[in-house]
Amino acid sequence: MKKHSARVAPLSACNSPVLTLTKVKGEDRPRENVVGSTADGQAANGGAPGAESATGRWRLHCCIKITAVQVRKALWGVAMVMCVCSSWAGSTQLAKLTFQQFDAPFTLTWFATTWNCLFFPLYYIGHLCKSPERQTPRQRFRECCRFFGDDGLTAKVFFTKVAPFGLLWILTNYLYLQALRKINTTDVSALFCCNKAFVFLLSWIVLRDRFMGVRIVAAIFAIAGIVMMTYADGFHSHSVMGITFVVASASMSALYKVLFKMVLGSAKFGEAALFLTIVGGANFVFISFVPVILYFTHVEYFGSLEDIPWLYLCGVAGLLFAFNILVNFGIAVTYPTLISLGIVLSVPVNAMVDLYTCEIHFNAVRLIAVLIICLGFLMLLLPEDWDQCFIQLHAKLQSKREEPAEEEAGPGSSLNWSRRARTSMSTFPH
Repeated sequence: MKKHSARVAPLSACNSPVLTLTKVKGEDRPRENVVGSTADGQAANGGAPGAESATGRWRLHCCIKITAVQVRKALWGVAMVMCVCSSWAGSTQLAKLTFQQFDAPFTLTWFATTWNCLFFPLYYIGHLCKSPERQTPRQRFRECCRFFGDDGLTAKVFFTKVAPFGLLWILTNYLYLQALRKINTTDVSALFCCNKAFVFLLSWIVLRDRFMGVRIVAAIFAIAGIVMMTYADGFHSHSVMGITFVVASASMSALYKVLFKMVLGSAKFGEAALFLTIVGGANFVFISFVPVILYFTHVEYFGSLEDIPWLYLCGVAGLLFAFNILVNFGIAVTYPTLISLGIVLSVPVNAMVDLYTCEIHFNAVRLIAVLIICLGFLMLLLPEDWDQCFIQLHAKLQSKREEPAEEEAGPGSSLNWSRRARTSMSTFPH
Protein backbone atom coordinates (compact mmCIF):
# COMPACT_ATOMS: atom_id res chain seq x y z
CA MET A 1 0.00 0.00 0.00
CA LYS A 2 2.88 2.37 0.63
CA LYS A 3 4.23 1.86 -2.85
CA HIS A 4 0.82 2.40 -4.35
CA SER A 5 0.31 5.62 -2.48
CA ALA A 6 3.76 6.82 -3.53
CA ARG A 7 2.83 6.36 -7.15
CA VAL A 8 -0.51 8.05 -6.77
CA ALA A 9 0.90 10.97 -4.82
CA PRO A 10 2.34 12.86 -7.83
CA LEU A 11 -1.04 12.73 -9.52
CA SER A 12 -2.76 14.01 -6.39
CA ALA A 13 -0.23 16.80 -6.05
CA CYS A 14 -0.82 17.87 -9.63
CA ASN A 15 -4.57 17.77 -9.29
CA SER A 16 -4.88 19.53 -5.96
CA PRO A 17 -4.36 23.06 -7.38
CA VAL A 18 -7.05 22.30 -9.95
CA LEU A 19 -9.47 21.41 -7.20
CA THR A 20 -8.48 24.56 -5.36
CA LEU A 21 -9.06 26.60 -8.47
CA THR A 22 -12.49 25.06 -8.80
CA LYS A 23 -13.29 26.07 -5.26
CA VAL A 24 -12.10 29.61 -5.95
CA LYS A 25 -14.39 29.74 -8.94
CA GLY A 26 -17.22 28.52 -6.77
CA GLU A 27 -16.49 31.21 -4.22
CA ASP A 28 -16.47 33.89 -6.92
CA ARG A 29 -19.79 32.86 -8.43
CA PRO A 30 -21.98 34.98 -6.07
CA ARG A 31 -19.75 37.94 -6.90
CA GLU A 32 -20.26 37.28 -10.60
CA ASN A 33 -24.02 37.22 -10.10
CA VAL A 34 -23.87 40.53 -8.24
CA VAL A 35 -21.70 42.08 -10.90
CA GLY A 36 -23.93 40.87 -13.68
CA SER A 37 -27.21 41.92 -12.03
CA THR A 38 -26.95 45.71 -11.60
CA ALA A 39 -24.46 48.49 -12.04
CA ASP A 40 -25.06 49.62 -8.45
CA GLY A 41 -23.86 46.26 -7.20
CA GLN A 42 -20.64 46.71 -9.13
CA ALA A 43 -20.10 50.14 -7.63
CA ALA A 44 -20.89 48.85 -4.15
CA ASN A 45 -18.23 46.17 -4.47
CA GLY A 46 -15.42 48.44 -5.50
CA GLY A 47 -12.75 46.02 -4.27
CA ALA A 48 -14.14 43.11 -6.30
CA PRO A 49 -12.16 43.80 -9.53
CA GLY A 50 -8.93 43.98 -7.53
CA ALA A 51 -9.74 40.75 -5.72
CA GLU A 52 -10.64 39.08 -9.01
CA SER A 53 -7.38 40.22 -10.61
CA ALA A 54 -5.41 38.95 -7.61
CA THR A 55 -7.23 35.66 -7.82
CA GLY A 56 -6.52 35.50 -11.55
CA ARG A 57 -2.81 36.17 -11.00
CA TRP A 58 -2.69 33.50 -8.28
CA ARG A 59 -4.47 31.08 -10.58
CA LEU A 60 -2.06 31.82 -13.42
CA HIS A 61 0.95 31.43 -11.10
CA CYS A 62 -0.29 28.02 -9.90
CA CYS A 63 -0.98 26.86 -13.44
CA ILE A 64 2.47 27.94 -14.62
CA LYS A 65 4.11 26.27 -11.62
CA ILE A 66 2.26 23.00 -12.14
CA THR A 67 2.95 23.10 -15.87
CA ALA A 68 6.67 23.68 -15.26
CA VAL A 69 6.82 20.73 -12.85
CA GLN A 70 5.02 18.47 -15.32
CA VAL A 71 7.23 19.57 -18.21
CA ARG A 72 10.35 18.98 -16.14
CA LYS A 73 9.12 15.52 -15.15
CA ALA A 74 8.22 14.75 -18.75
CA LEU A 75 11.68 15.79 -19.97
CA TRP A 76 13.30 13.67 -17.28
CA GLY A 77 10.96 10.88 -18.37
CA VAL A 78 12.14 11.06 -21.98
CA ALA A 79 15.75 10.88 -20.80
CA MET A 80 14.92 7.98 -18.48
CA VAL A 81 13.14 6.07 -21.25
CA MET A 82 16.19 6.39 -23.48
CA CYS A 83 18.59 5.40 -20.69
CA VAL A 84 16.53 2.41 -19.54
CA CYS A 85 16.04 1.21 -23.10
CA SER A 86 19.70 1.59 -24.04
CA SER A 87 21.04 -0.02 -20.84
CA TRP A 88 18.68 -3.01 -21.02
CA ALA A 89 19.10 -3.58 -24.75
CA GLY A 90 22.85 -2.93 -24.52
CA SER A 91 23.36 -5.45 -21.72
CA THR A 92 21.34 -8.05 -23.64
CA GLN A 93 23.29 -7.59 -26.86
CA LEU A 94 26.65 -7.43 -25.10
CA ALA A 95 25.90 -10.59 -23.12
CA LYS A 96 25.08 -12.35 -26.39
CA LEU A 97 28.48 -11.29 -27.77
CA THR A 98 30.24 -12.29 -24.56
CA PHE A 99 29.07 -15.89 -24.87
CA GLN A 100 30.94 -16.18 -28.16
CA GLN A 101 34.21 -15.86 -26.20
CA PHE A 102 33.21 -16.68 -22.63
CA ASP A 103 30.54 -19.39 -22.40
CA ALA A 104 29.98 -19.23 -18.63
CA PRO A 105 26.51 -17.85 -17.80
CA PHE A 106 26.61 -18.54 -14.07
CA THR A 107 30.05 -16.97 -13.66
CA LEU A 108 28.80 -13.92 -15.53
CA THR A 109 25.72 -13.82 -13.29
CA TRP A 110 27.88 -14.02 -10.16
CA PHE A 111 30.22 -11.30 -11.46
CA ALA A 112 27.37 -8.92 -12.37
CA THR A 113 25.50 -9.49 -9.09
CA THR A 114 28.64 -8.67 -7.09
CA TRP A 115 28.48 -5.15 -8.52
CA ASN A 116 25.38 -4.60 -6.37
CA CYS A 117 27.77 -3.90 -3.49
CA LEU A 118 28.19 -0.41 -4.96
CA PHE A 119 24.55 0.62 -4.39
CA PHE A 120 24.80 1.82 -0.79
CA PRO A 121 28.16 3.62 -1.19
CA LEU A 122 26.78 5.53 -4.18
CA TYR A 123 23.59 6.30 -2.26
CA TYR A 124 25.62 7.61 0.68
CA ILE A 125 27.59 9.90 -1.64
CA GLY A 126 24.28 11.28 -2.92
CA HIS A 127 23.11 11.65 0.69
CA LEU A 128 26.17 13.76 1.51
CA CYS A 129 25.57 15.97 -1.53
CA LYS A 130 21.82 16.51 -1.10
CA SER A 131 20.81 16.08 2.53
CA PRO A 132 21.14 19.12 4.85
CA GLU A 133 21.67 16.82 7.86
CA ARG A 134 24.73 14.75 7.06
CA GLN A 135 25.15 11.48 8.90
CA THR A 136 28.14 9.20 9.26
CA PRO A 137 28.08 5.96 7.25
CA ARG A 138 27.37 3.97 10.43
CA GLN A 139 24.47 6.22 11.43
CA ARG A 140 22.96 6.03 7.96
CA PHE A 141 23.46 2.28 7.89
CA ARG A 142 21.70 1.80 11.23
CA GLU A 143 18.82 4.03 10.18
CA CYS A 144 18.32 2.07 6.95
CA CYS A 145 18.55 -1.22 8.87
CA ARG A 146 15.25 -0.34 10.58
CA PHE A 147 13.65 -1.47 7.35
CA PHE A 148 14.24 -5.08 8.47
CA GLY A 149 12.58 -4.59 11.88
CA ASP A 150 13.23 -3.16 15.31
CA ASP A 151 16.28 -5.40 15.82
CA GLY A 152 17.84 -4.37 12.52
CA LEU A 153 19.80 -6.80 10.37
CA THR A 154 20.25 -9.96 12.43
CA ALA A 155 21.31 -13.44 11.32
CA LYS A 156 17.70 -14.62 11.47
CA VAL A 157 16.51 -11.68 9.38
CA PHE A 158 19.28 -12.29 6.86
CA PHE A 159 18.47 -15.95 6.28
CA THR A 160 14.69 -15.46 6.27
CA LYS A 161 14.22 -12.09 4.56
CA VAL A 162 17.36 -11.45 2.50
CA ALA A 163 18.87 -14.76 1.39
CA PRO A 164 15.70 -15.99 -0.43
CA PHE A 165 15.58 -12.80 -2.48
CA GLY A 166 19.26 -13.16 -3.28
CA LEU A 167 18.61 -16.64 -4.68
CA LEU A 168 15.67 -15.35 -6.74
CA TRP A 169 17.86 -12.53 -8.05
CA ILE A 170 20.57 -14.96 -9.16
CA LEU A 171 18.06 -17.37 -10.71
CA THR A 172 16.38 -14.57 -12.65
CA ASN A 173 19.64 -13.37 -14.20
CA TYR A 174 21.09 -16.86 -14.73
CA LEU A 175 18.00 -18.15 -16.56
CA TYR A 176 17.88 -14.99 -18.67
CA LEU A 177 21.51 -15.47 -19.73
CA GLN A 178 20.89 -19.16 -20.41
CA ALA A 179 18.04 -18.17 -22.72
CA LEU A 180 20.39 -15.85 -24.63
CA ARG A 181 22.59 -18.84 -25.40
CA LYS A 182 19.65 -20.64 -27.04
CA ILE A 183 17.55 -18.05 -28.89
CA ASN A 184 17.94 -14.53 -30.30
CA THR A 185 17.80 -11.37 -28.22
CA THR A 186 14.50 -10.16 -29.71
CA ASP A 187 12.60 -13.21 -28.52
CA VAL A 188 14.29 -13.12 -25.13
CA SER A 189 13.54 -9.44 -24.47
CA ALA A 190 9.96 -9.80 -25.73
CA LEU A 191 9.21 -12.89 -23.67
CA PHE A 192 10.74 -11.36 -20.56
CA CYS A 193 8.12 -8.60 -20.79
CA CYS A 194 5.61 -11.25 -19.68
CA ASN A 195 6.90 -10.83 -16.13
CA LYS A 196 4.52 -7.89 -15.68
CA ALA A 197 1.57 -10.17 -16.43
CA PHE A 198 2.92 -12.74 -13.98
CA VAL A 199 3.25 -10.03 -11.33
CA PHE A 200 -0.42 -9.14 -11.77
CA LEU A 201 -1.57 -12.76 -11.57
CA LEU A 202 0.51 -13.47 -8.46
CA SER A 203 -0.59 -10.21 -6.81
CA TRP A 204 -4.20 -11.03 -7.55
CA ILE A 205 -3.87 -14.54 -6.09
CA VAL A 206 -1.43 -13.98 -3.21
CA LEU A 207 -1.88 -10.31 -2.24
CA ARG A 208 -5.59 -10.14 -3.09
CA ASP A 209 -5.09 -7.08 -5.26
CA ARG A 210 -8.01 -5.51 -7.08
CA PHE A 211 -9.40 -7.50 -9.99
CA MET A 212 -9.12 -5.67 -13.32
CA GLY A 213 -10.54 -7.09 -16.51
CA VAL A 214 -8.07 -5.24 -18.74
CA ARG A 215 -5.15 -6.82 -16.91
CA ILE A 216 -6.65 -10.28 -17.26
CA VAL A 217 -6.83 -9.64 -21.01
CA ALA A 218 -3.18 -8.50 -20.92
CA ALA A 219 -2.18 -11.71 -19.13
CA ILE A 220 -4.01 -13.73 -21.78
CA PHE A 221 -2.10 -11.80 -24.46
CA ALA A 222 1.18 -12.66 -22.73
CA ILE A 223 0.37 -16.38 -22.59
CA ALA A 224 -0.81 -16.35 -26.21
CA GLY A 225 2.42 -14.62 -27.23
CA ILE A 226 4.49 -17.30 -25.51
CA VAL A 227 2.64 -20.07 -27.34
CA MET A 228 2.92 -18.28 -30.69
CA MET A 229 6.62 -17.61 -30.13
CA THR A 230 7.16 -21.31 -29.52
CA TYR A 231 5.17 -22.17 -32.65
CA ALA A 232 7.18 -19.70 -34.76
CA ASP A 233 10.28 -21.93 -34.57
CA GLY A 234 8.39 -25.17 -35.08
CA PHE A 235 8.72 -26.54 -31.52
CA HIS A 236 12.37 -27.51 -31.97
CA SER A 237 14.12 -28.60 -28.79
CA HIS A 238 16.71 -25.81 -29.00
CA SER A 239 14.18 -22.99 -29.20
CA VAL A 240 11.81 -24.63 -26.72
CA MET A 241 14.60 -24.76 -24.15
CA GLY A 242 15.41 -21.08 -24.72
CA ILE A 243 11.76 -20.06 -24.38
CA THR A 244 11.45 -22.18 -21.23
CA PHE A 245 14.48 -20.48 -19.72
CA VAL A 246 13.26 -16.93 -20.39
CA VAL A 247 9.70 -17.67 -19.18
CA ALA A 248 11.18 -19.19 -16.01
CA SER A 249 13.32 -16.06 -15.62
CA ALA A 250 10.24 -13.84 -15.96
CA SER A 251 8.45 -16.01 -13.39
CA MET A 252 11.35 -15.69 -10.92
CA SER A 253 11.34 -11.92 -11.43
CA ALA A 254 7.59 -11.75 -10.75
CA LEU A 255 7.93 -13.95 -7.67
CA TYR A 256 10.74 -11.70 -6.40
CA LYS A 257 8.58 -8.56 -6.73
CA VAL A 258 5.45 -10.06 -5.17
CA LEU A 259 7.27 -11.68 -2.24
CA PHE A 260 9.21 -8.47 -1.60
CA LYS A 261 5.94 -6.56 -1.36
CA MET A 262 4.39 -9.22 0.88
CA VAL A 263 7.36 -9.78 3.24
CA LEU A 264 9.15 -6.42 3.34
CA GLY A 265 6.60 -3.99 1.90
CA SER A 266 7.84 -0.81 0.23
CA ALA A 267 11.32 0.59 0.77
CA LYS A 268 12.77 4.08 0.71
CA PHE A 269 15.78 4.86 -1.46
CA GLY A 270 18.33 4.28 1.28
CA GLU A 271 16.66 1.07 2.39
CA ALA A 272 16.52 -0.26 -1.16
CA ALA A 273 20.18 0.63 -1.72
CA LEU A 274 21.17 -1.15 1.49
CA PHE A 275 19.11 -4.22 0.58
CA LEU A 276 20.70 -4.54 -2.87
CA THR A 277 24.15 -4.01 -1.37
CA ILE A 278 23.55 -6.84 1.08
CA VAL A 279 22.38 -9.06 -1.79
CA GLY A 280 25.58 -8.30 -3.69
CA GLY A 281 27.77 -8.88 -0.64
CA ALA A 282 26.03 -12.16 0.20
CA ASN A 283 26.48 -13.27 -3.39
CA PHE A 284 30.22 -12.62 -3.17
CA VAL A 285 30.63 -14.33 0.20
CA PHE A 286 28.34 -17.35 -0.10
CA ILE A 287 28.12 -18.06 -3.84
CA SER A 288 31.77 -17.63 -4.87
CA PHE A 289 32.44 -21.37 -4.51
CA VAL A 290 29.93 -22.24 -7.26
CA PRO A 291 31.91 -20.71 -10.18
CA VAL A 292 35.03 -22.42 -8.79
CA ILE A 293 33.29 -25.81 -8.78
CA LEU A 294 31.90 -25.23 -12.29
CA TYR A 295 35.39 -24.32 -13.48
CA PHE A 296 37.16 -27.41 -12.12
CA THR A 297 34.36 -29.71 -13.32
CA HIS A 298 34.69 -28.14 -16.81
CA VAL A 299 31.01 -27.20 -16.85
CA GLU A 300 32.03 -23.57 -17.33
CA TYR A 301 35.67 -23.81 -18.33
CA PHE A 302 37.30 -20.66 -19.68
CA GLY A 303 41.04 -21.36 -19.69
CA SER A 304 43.35 -18.95 -17.91
CA LEU A 305 42.55 -15.51 -16.52
CA GLU A 306 44.18 -13.91 -19.55
CA ASP A 307 41.60 -15.57 -21.81
CA ILE A 308 38.68 -13.93 -20.02
CA PRO A 309 37.22 -10.95 -21.98
CA TRP A 310 37.23 -8.61 -19.00
CA LEU A 311 36.05 -5.67 -21.08
CA TYR A 312 32.90 -7.53 -22.13
CA LEU A 313 32.26 -8.79 -18.61
CA CYS A 314 32.63 -5.34 -17.09
CA GLY A 315 30.45 -3.90 -19.86
CA VAL A 316 27.60 -6.34 -19.16
CA ALA A 317 27.90 -5.87 -15.39
CA GLY A 318 28.08 -2.08 -15.72
CA LEU A 319 25.03 -1.88 -17.99
CA LEU A 320 23.01 -4.15 -15.71
CA PHE A 321 24.08 -2.07 -12.72
CA ALA A 322 23.02 1.14 -14.51
CA PHE A 323 19.71 -0.47 -15.48
CA ASN A 324 18.98 -1.44 -11.86
CA ILE A 325 19.82 2.07 -10.69
CA LEU A 326 17.43 3.60 -13.20
CA VAL A 327 14.62 1.15 -12.47
CA ASN A 328 14.87 1.33 -8.67
CA PHE A 329 15.64 5.03 -8.20
CA GLY A 330 14.30 6.66 -11.38
CA ILE A 331 10.92 7.33 -9.78
CA ALA A 332 12.58 10.19 -7.88
CA VAL A 333 12.65 12.30 -11.05
CA THR A 334 9.90 10.97 -13.30
CA TYR A 335 6.83 8.76 -13.54
CA PRO A 336 7.13 4.96 -13.02
CA THR A 337 5.14 4.30 -16.18
CA LEU A 338 7.81 5.97 -18.32
CA ILE A 339 10.48 3.77 -16.75
CA SER A 340 8.48 0.66 -17.63
CA LEU A 341 8.02 2.03 -21.13
CA GLY A 342 11.79 1.98 -21.60
CA ILE A 343 11.83 -1.78 -20.98
CA VAL A 344 9.27 -2.57 -23.68
CA LEU A 345 11.00 -0.22 -26.14
CA SER A 346 14.11 -2.39 -25.88
CA VAL A 347 12.25 -5.04 -27.90
CA PRO A 348 12.24 -3.09 -31.20
CA VAL A 349 15.81 -1.96 -30.53
CA ASN A 350 16.95 -5.58 -30.17
CA ALA A 351 14.89 -6.49 -33.25
CA MET A 352 16.68 -3.87 -35.36
CA VAL A 353 20.07 -5.08 -34.16
CA ASP A 354 19.17 -8.72 -34.85
CA LEU A 355 17.82 -7.81 -38.26
CA TYR A 356 21.01 -5.92 -39.07
CA THR A 357 23.20 -8.83 -37.97
CA CYS A 358 20.96 -11.33 -39.84
CA GLU A 359 20.40 -13.44 -36.71
CA ILE A 360 16.62 -13.55 -36.97
CA HIS A 361 13.95 -14.28 -39.52
CA PHE A 362 10.76 -12.31 -38.94
CA ASN A 363 7.91 -14.50 -40.10
CA ALA A 364 4.28 -13.50 -39.55
CA VAL A 365 3.81 -15.66 -36.46
CA ARG A 366 6.87 -14.28 -34.65
CA LEU A 367 5.93 -10.69 -35.50
CA ILE A 368 2.37 -11.14 -34.21
CA ALA A 369 3.66 -12.83 -31.05
CA VAL A 370 6.04 -9.94 -30.29
CA LEU A 371 3.29 -7.37 -30.92
CA ILE A 372 0.81 -9.23 -28.71
CA ILE A 373 3.27 -9.47 -25.82
CA CYS A 374 4.20 -5.77 -26.10
CA LEU A 375 0.52 -4.80 -26.27
CA GLY A 376 -0.20 -6.81 -23.15
CA PHE A 377 2.72 -5.12 -21.39
CA LEU A 378 1.39 -1.66 -22.31
CA MET A 379 -2.12 -2.60 -21.12
CA LEU A 380 -0.66 -3.53 -17.74
CA LEU A 381 0.73 0.01 -17.43
CA LEU A 382 -2.79 1.45 -17.25
CA PRO A 383 -3.64 2.82 -13.77
CA GLU A 384 -6.32 1.19 -11.67
CA ASP A 385 -8.75 4.08 -12.21
CA TRP A 386 -8.11 4.32 -15.95
CA ASP A 387 -11.81 3.80 -16.72
CA GLN A 388 -12.87 6.71 -14.48
CA CYS A 389 -10.20 8.94 -16.02
CA PHE A 390 -11.46 8.02 -19.49
CA ILE A 391 -15.06 8.82 -18.53
CA GLN A 392 -14.04 12.20 -17.07
CA LEU A 393 -11.96 13.01 -20.14
CA HIS A 394 -14.85 12.09 -22.42
CA ALA A 395 -17.25 14.26 -20.40
CA LYS A 396 -14.81 17.17 -20.48
CA LEU A 397 -14.37 16.93 -24.25
CA GLN A 398 -18.12 16.68 -24.72
CA SER A 399 -18.73 19.78 -22.61
CA LYS A 400 -16.18 21.73 -24.67
CA ARG A 401 -18.00 20.75 -27.86
CA GLU A 402 -21.30 22.00 -26.46
CA GLU A 403 -19.94 25.44 -25.50
CA PRO A 404 -19.48 26.80 -29.08
CA ALA A 405 -23.00 25.69 -30.01
CA GLU A 406 -24.41 27.52 -27.00
CA GLU A 407 -22.43 30.66 -27.89
CA GLU A 408 -24.02 30.67 -31.36
CA ALA A 409 -27.55 30.53 -29.90
CA GLY A 410 -27.70 34.36 -29.74
CA PRO A 411 -27.65 37.16 -27.16
CA GLY A 412 -31.15 36.35 -25.96
CA SER A 413 -30.01 33.13 -24.39
CA SER A 414 -26.87 34.49 -22.69
CA LEU A 415 -28.33 34.29 -19.16
CA ASN A 416 -29.39 30.65 -19.51
CA TRP A 417 -26.00 29.75 -21.05
CA SER A 418 -24.09 31.27 -18.13
CA ARG A 419 -26.18 29.30 -15.64
CA ARG A 420 -25.61 26.03 -17.48
CA ALA A 421 -21.88 26.70 -17.69
CA ARG A 422 -21.59 27.37 -13.98
CA THR A 423 -23.53 24.20 -13.11
CA SER A 424 -21.34 22.08 -15.36
CA MET A 425 -18.18 23.61 -13.93
CA SER A 426 -19.21 22.92 -10.36
CA THR A 427 -20.33 19.34 -10.85
CA PHE A 428 -17.56 18.04 -13.16
CA PRO A 429 -14.71 17.77 -10.61
CA HIS A 430 -16.89 15.64 -8.37
